[in-house]
Amino acid sequence: MTAELGKLGIWRLSTGLDPELAIEVERLGYGTIWIGGSPPADLTLAERLLDATDGITVATGIVNIWNSDARTVAESYHRIAAKHPDRFVLGIGAGHREMTDTYTKPYQALVDYLDRLDAAGVPTSGRVLAALGPKVLQLAGDRAAGAHPYLTVPAHTRHAREILGDAPLLAPEQKVVLDTDPERARATGRAAAEMYLNLSNYTKNLRRYDFTAEDVAVPGSDRLIDALALHGSAAEIAEGINAHLEAGANHVSIQALGGDPLPTYRALAEALR
Repeated sequence: MTAELGKLGIWRLSTGLDPELAIEVERLGYGTIWIGGSPPADLTLAERLLDATDGITVATGIVNIWNSDARTVAESYHRIAAKHPDRFVLGIGAGHREMTDTYTKPYQALVDYLDRLDAAGVPTSGRVLAALGPKVLQLAGDRAAGAHPYLTVPAHTRHAREILGDAPLLAPEQKVVLDTDPERARATGRAAAEMYLNLSNYTKNLRRYDFTAEDVAVPGSDRLIDALALHGSAAEIAEGINAHLEAGANHVSIQALGGDPLPTYRALAEALR
């Protein structure tokens, strides 16, 4: 990978990102801003964030292959890469069966999409795949710079590293709630995580890592929510972030839950320094 992600980044839905936040996140020392959700193929938000900052990397987490034409995405990639060399990473993924009417054979669809990106000159070193299961993780190592798993735990990170091998990037997302009141923090985490428990790719993946059918049933057991949305003091949350790094992640993208994210990002920047 030509872009430098650093060990820590932030993950935030596109509706919660703007140049002012990007400038502050860069000042705090984070290496990458991940644009969450399914940003459109023109990638204008990524360009705006890069325009406003000096050196931080911007990545998509992720462009949905069912909604975004590969040729248009490739044109956007080349536009941004020419303007901001080595600062943009194209994250792509197949989204969710429950949210896409045309969702069929997602693995082959990813392969076909990567073929179209290849034909349009988007380099392997400039892209990553949303990957959970072994087959797509292997594809991420073979046809991209690595993997950007979402809604996972350190046990998945360890397994993903075994599949990928040493070289590819492994950059999991981790939700956090900076709140030392367990019940309040758990409610915040559950509000953010519960929707994903209606999506079979996530629940199937979590079942591989010692979570039961009861754990992953809506609204999610306390044990599951505590793992998916780390809570507590900055120092306690930092231990959970470091668990991903110790399990083999190169980079962790941190999603701060509960209102204004900057107090969380400031506290974690200090705790993880």
